[in-house]
Amino acid sequence: MSDEQAKTDGSGDAQTDGGGTGIVPPDDETPTWRERKERTQGLSRLTYEYFERARREDQDLRQESSYVERDVLAFPVWPHEMIRNLSLTSFFVGMIIFLAATLPPHLGAPADPSSTPAVILPDWYLYWSFGLLKLGPLNPELAILGGEKLMSDRAYGVVANIVVVGFIAIVPFLNKGSARRPVEQPFWAAVGMAGFIFAWTISLVSIKNLVPINAHLLFDLAFLLPVVGATITYAVLRSMREGYMFDLNRRYYRLRPPK
Repeated sequence: MSDEQAKTDGSGDAQTDGGGTGIVPPDDETPTWRERKERTQGLSRLTYEYFERARREDQDLRQESSYVERDVLAFPVWPHEMIRNLSLTSFFVGMIIFLAATLPPHLGAPADPSSTPAVILPDWYLYWSFGLLKLGPLNPELAILGGEKLMSDRAYGVVANIVVVGFIAIVPFLNKGSARRPVEQPFWAAVGMAGFIFAWTISLVSIKNLVPINAHLLFDLAFLLPVVGATITYAVLRSMREGYMFDLNRRYYRLRPPK
């Protein structure tokens, strides 16, 4: 069968599904959003149909086009690209050296080994871990042990760090989906938002003596705000999901109008 015969059926009408293999339905048989939602094939099958149809239509356009592919003209790496990159690099390096010479950073007094600072804090990116070390109020006092704690508050904080880091490490193994946008998986997006908020709130707990909020209220907000943020995130993304999937399906099935 020739290419011209493959593009038309018996009535002479153009086919947009690439020859009637059944993989992609013609435009007049494209299922509606409700019909697509009731099926159980999933997004992976829909994505395959999209790429298959796009490949066939692109192949037809190439066969019908009179465009002749030619070599792409561009600038050579040397000297054009190399000189430009060296010029930009020299400019930024010179700016850094100029700022370092004119505005040197302030150096504080040397450390005194005989005195302890009033406030001892780690680097800012470790505030969340430092905050987990202050979860002593959550360390339960067991009646079976005579009202004593199973472990010390310091050991309890270390265990809390291990649990949190372990949960972060295991999340990629729990979520095996192929979604790239939060709206496609609202639950895991809400989990990520809860972790992000918790990292900030537990960091504030670590510097509670510097935050103008009651310490008990700050401790409660550290665990309440992540739950509230995750709930709002899930509700918003869940409400956006149906409209997003409708637009996604419409783009998949309406790539180009039939000729």
